[in-house]
Amino acid sequence: MAEALAITPTEEQVAREHLAHHFDTPQQQFDAGNLGMWMFLATEMLLFSGLFCAYAVFRAMHPEIFKYAGRYLDPISGLINALVLLTSGLTMALAVRFAQTGKRFALSLCLALTMLGGVAFLAIHAKEYFDNGQAKLLWGTHYAPSVGPNGKPVAPVTGLVPPVAKPKPVASAGWTRLDALGKAGFVVSHSDILPAPAGPAGVATAQKQTAPENPFQPANVQIFFGIYFLMTGLHSLHVIIGIIVIGWMLIRSLKGEFGPGYYAPVVYVGMYWGVVDMVWMFLFPLLYLIH
Repeated sequence: MAEALAITPTEEQVAREHLAHHFDTPQQQFDAGNLGMWMFLATEMLLFSGLFCAYAVFRAMHPEIFKYAGRYLDPISGLINALVLLTSGLTMALAVRFAQTGKRFALSLCLALTMLGGVAFLAIHAKEYFDNGQAKLLWGTHYAPSVGPNGKPVAPVTGLVPPVAKPKPVASAGWTRLDALGKAGFVVSHSDILPAPAGPAGVATAQKQTAPENPFQPANVQIFFGIYFLMTGLHSLHVIIGIIVIGWMLIRSLKGEFGPGYYAPVVYVGMYWGVVDMVWMFLFPLLYLIH
């Protein structure tokens, strides 16, 4: 994307017209912008890396939560979104090439298709969020699902249901610890989780259940959905920003501002969109597939 192309004297003049006063040559300006963009993208990766670390820590401490809650998500929707973003990444890469070669109509078309892919991604995500809200699959104390991960209504507790271990009260020096739901008198922590049994039986559930009507649900499932909404919400925000910037590039493209003599902004936006695609390629398997 960043290689220098042979340009005509007219294109050289165009490049000079876009040259900022503190640069000596168009190539120097392009290289400086390229370096600055890589530095910015590095900070973006640091931002998401913190969330991935949080995901790894909570998953290691509470595997039963992720095994249970991950089944609520629809992997087909996640896969469709992955394909949509990959396709939009291809059209963005083509837009960069068409900007370099001066094919203005093809450039504008690819930018429009990239924007359309971003909008489609957000629409699918919005449908997921709406379904989650309807089913109360939310974060914190808002988590109150009426269905199990198989989509069937949760059955009330009966005599046929295995008994649930009663949580132990926790008190120390005149104060009481609170659980994740803000209830006093007990706490569910990593030390309260039974060791995972060997073989295909799966991991053990926590001793305290957060929903008495569903005794097979592990405690603190809301942690998963807190992580889910934080990570996917932040990513969606980056998609929205990308759509806005690509729309700006499209307007400038329709005005004929980009060509072999000046195409740096399209390259920079293409780099940003590539990182947006890459982040989803990690979020999709971690949230939708690995249970």
